[in-house]
Amino acid sequence: MPITRITSQTRQRAQKLRRETTPPEHALWQHLKVLKHQGHKFRRQAPIGRYIVDFVSFSDRLVIELDGRTHDGEEAVAYDKKRDEYHRSQGFEVLRFSNNLVLSDVEAVMNTILSKVTNDKS
Repeated sequence: MPITRITSQTRQRAQKLRRETTPPEHALWQHLKVLKHQGHKFRRQAPIGRYIVDFVSFSDRLVIELDGRTHDGEEAVAYDKKRDEYHRSQGFEVLRFSNNLVLSDVEAVMNTILSKVTNDKS
């Protein structure tokens, strides 16, 4: 499962995305970074091959994507499916949450994430 080389352009785009965090990304990030103390280190806007994921835990092999309105159209759904297939081919599990769910019930989102990272360690 070789990962595609990460280009400098992809790295620069990831840096830009980290600087321009959306409110749902910020809300979830505040919760995810606390998990570091439990052995679950997440990175935000991290490149994996040619794609940039919203959040990833390399040790847990878990990708988390937040979806807003731009993910609703047919083309966007097909593109997200292609991305998810790529990440799964690299050994990652992919969780997708709507921005609305993160903003309205971040605890439910965290419970789902925690169930994945703790069940995988059992």
